[in-house]
Amino acid sequence: MQIVIIGGGISGLSSAFYLQREAERQGKKASLTIVDGAPDLGGKIKTLHRDGFVIERGPDSFLSRKLPTIELALDLGIESELTAQNSSGKTAFIMKDGKLHPMPKGLVLGVPTDIDAFLASGLVSEEGKQRALLDLELPGDAPEGDESLGGFLSRRVGAEIVKHVTEPLLAGIYAGDLSKLSIQSTFPQFAEAEREHGSLIRGTIEQQKKGKAAQQSLPEGVPAELNGSMFLSFKNGLSTLVDALDKALGSASRKLGVKVSAIEKTEAAAEQARYSVVLENGERLPADSVIVTSQSYHTAELLAPHMDVATLRDIQYVSVANVVMAFEKEGFGVDFAGSGFLVPRSEGLRITACTWTSTKWLHTSPGDKVLLRCYVGRAGDEGAAMLPDEELKQAVLEDIHRSMGITAEPIFTEITRLPRSMPQYPVGHLDHIEKLRETMAAELPGVYAIGAAFHGVGLPDCIRQGKEAAIAVMKSVQQA
Repeated sequence: MQIVIIGGGISGLSSAFYLQREAERQGKKASLTIVDGAPDLGGKIKTLHRDGFVIERGPDSFLSRKLPTIELALDLGIESELTAQNSSGKTAFIMKDGKLHPMPKGLVLGVPTDIDAFLASGLVSEEGKQRALLDLELPGDAPEGDESLGGFLSRRVGAEIVKHVTEPLLAGIYAGDLSKLSIQSTFPQFAEAEREHGSLIRGTIEQQKKGKAAQQSLPEGVPAELNGSMFLSFKNGLSTLVDALDKALGSASRKLGVKVSAIEKTEAAAEQARYSVVLENGERLPADSVIVTSQSYHTAELLAPHMDVATLRDIQYVSVANVVMAFEKEGFGVDFAGSGFLVPRSEGLRITACTWTSTKWLHTSPGDKVLLRCYVGRAGDEGAAMLPDEELKQAVLEDIHRSMGITAEPIFTEITRLPRSMPQYPVGHLDHIEKLRETMAAELPGVYAIGAAFHGVGLPDCIRQGKEAAIAVMKSVQQA
């Protein structure tokens, strides 16, 4: 059984790990080959250790309520390396008219579930508050099928909430245009709340009640102190996960620094593998099954000779950058009482958010230093993310001065650009992907496409897809 995995990011590594484990469980021999054009494994996960700091150049954490990452840590035996966010650094702020306002208690992506706290907040105007609460009286007239997240929220709680709260909150997840993002692919629970309760607010309150009633502790074996933390990471950074996967996959072959140029069908013969994966250096890898985990535009090029790939080409990407700055705490002049803040488009800053990293994650910085991580770039405003280093650094320094009054010079700055890195799920995305998979099953049996462009952008979503692909591959090989 020869399996080629295209892409050495978290989706590909998870696929390989669970394939290896399932093959061992079934007593079958699996030859795994991981191919990636980058010189090392990990994809967007890149942890830098510098001068006592732990700096994430890609994602910095994952949602604890989505269990695949925790389950993978347990499977790898690295659960003791998990760490929770600082309990006193959880309050998030949103900028409005140049000032930072704390997020009111109970606000779920702009949906108020604690009405008193919402009414007391200065984040939304009185008119905006009344418009949002009108949701409790509006009829629950959800349209059939999918709709845009922005259109849905504007219809239920008003445009001001969308503009000043939801859009900046989602900038760090999708960096997208809410008028184009699919609600069913991003927050289907909102549509469900309207359908079942006739009101987004009422439905979200009920969903929270059910969630709390059903809330369980993290899986057995996970340190008890992690319970209650919305986000988790690893003490030495997320690359801990990549390193553990790399070690666990010691028998898998690696082809790094070389790209895949084609997937070709082979002549039908019982003794032959079904596919030949062609590398740009001319090497050919026989494969009974192939898992493609690359960006959808690259996946489209590989699949195009065999099938219609319009669905993959319709998935747009946004380019972003993150700028990490380290400072001396002495003379810094600002004390943080929270996790960071978000910036609506209307504020006119280049940054879309700023995480007070050394406050949110105590493991990331020496005690006498401060670490900030700023985000740049979103749909319709990607230019700043691609500025030359010095210009981008100065732009961020100007923005943190305007937003927080910081005048200190950083000890150092680390800039990471992520061009075409944030997939945008268009309206109808889930239906399109389902049809794509049906076509793949018919035209390319044993070939699977997974990753952030399909069913969720977070680490748990990608790990879950990797595990599901591994199970599907084993079934496919058995049936071949």
